[in-house]
Amino acid sequence: MKEISLYIHIPFCKQKCLYCDFPSYSGKEKLMDEYIAALNKEILQKAKKYSINSIFIGGGTPSYLKNLNLQSLLVTLNQLTLKENLEFTVECNPGTLNKINLDIMKKYNVNRISMGLQSTKNSILKEIGRIHSYEEFKNNYLLARDMGFDNINVDLMFGLPNQTPEDWEESLEEIARLEPEHISAYSLIIEEGTSFYKLYEQDKLNLPEEDKERLMYLSTKDILSKYGYGQYEISNFAKTGKECFHNKVYWKCNEYLGLGVSSSSFIDEKRIKNIDNIEEYIEKINKNENIEDEIHINDINDDMEEFVFMGLRMIEGIKIKEFKERFNKDIYEVYGDVIEKNIKKELLVCDLEKIYLSPRGMEISNYVMSDFILS
Repeated sequence: MKEISLYIHIPFCKQKCLYCDFPSYSGKEKLMDEYIAALNKEILQKAKKYSINSIFIGGGTPSYLKNLNLQSLLVTLNQLTLKENLEFTVECNPGTLNKINLDIMKKYNVNRISMGLQSTKNSILKEIGRIHSYEEFKNNYLLARDMGFDNINVDLMFGLPNQTPEDWEESLEEIARLEPEHISAYSLIIEEGTSFYKLYEQDKLNLPEEDKERLMYLSTKDILSKYGYGQYEISNFAKTGKECFHNKVYWKCNEYLGLGVSSSSFIDEKRIKNIDNIEEYIEKINKNENIEDEIHINDINDDMEEFVFMGLRMIEGIKIKEFKERFNKDIYEVYGDVIEKNIKKELLVCDLEKIYLSPRGMEISNYVMSDFILS
C-alpha cells in the first residue's frame, strides 16, 4: 500500500476572524450533519487504498463540530489503514473545547492538538475578531493537559493592529512558560477578500511599522530558544522530537490526500482542489458526482520549483543529493546562477550537502524564493 498523509477540511466557524482568508464559514451550522455524512463517504471512497502516516483535521474550527459529528468523523477515520503511532492532529479554537469533545478525541486516537490563540492580550484578540479571551485559552489548554494530551501546538501571530514589540514578547514568554511542545509564530499577511483587506484599503488599520515587525520576528527565535524551542521552519518552533510530521510532508513535497470541501491534494504528480461550495459538495457526493474543481498535472519544472520553495522554508534547507535523486539533475545545472547570486548577497548558505537560508535570508525569504521561479 502506498503511504500518504491525510488532510481533512472542516469549513465551519462560530465567527469568521477578520484576517482569515481560509475557506471557512459562520452561520452554516445547519449543514453540519449532512456535511459530515458526505465527508465520511468521500473518506471511505478515496482513502481506503492507502496506508495513512499522518492525519490533520483543519478548518475552519474542527472543535466546533457537534459531538456526534466529531465522533462519526473519527470513527470513519479509524476504519482506514493507519500506521502505528501516526501523528493525528485536530485544530481547536479556545472556547470550543470541553471535557466531552476532548474525551471523544482521546478515545479515537487523536494525539496532537493545535490551538489557535494568536495573542495573550485580550484587547488584541477582540480587535482581530477572535471569539475567546486569553483566560478561556488557558483553561482549555490546562483541561487538555489534564486529560492526557501530551503534544500541543499553540499558534501565535505578530504584526497585528496596535500590537507593540513588547506585546509580542509578552505573548511569547507567557506561552513558552506553559511549555506546549510546539509553537507556530506567524506574521500577519493582509489577504484580499478579508475584512482586514477592506480596512487596510481605507487606511483604517494601525499596523506596526516595518522595523518594529522585523524586531518582533528577530525576538521570536531568541525568546523561544531560551525556553528550549528549536526553530525548524521559518514560522515553526518545537521541543526536541516534537516537530510537526504532517507539516514537513508539505515542505518536503511528499504526497498527501485532501478530503472535504475546498481541500487540496498532491498525489501521482497531480495537484487537485475540491469545490468550495458546501451545499454543492454535499449534493455531488450524494449523487456520486465528481467534486474536483481544479486539476493541475505537475511537470518537472513545477516539481523543482516547489521542492526548492518549500524546502528553503525549513532551517535544514535542501539536500543536494535528494534534489539529484528526485529529478535526475544536479541542482547547480538548474539553479547555479541563482544560488551563486544569493550566496554573494549572504542570503543563502551552501555546504557540501545542503543549501539553506542564512538568518538574513530568512527575514526576506519571499524575495529569495522568487529568484527560483523557472520561467
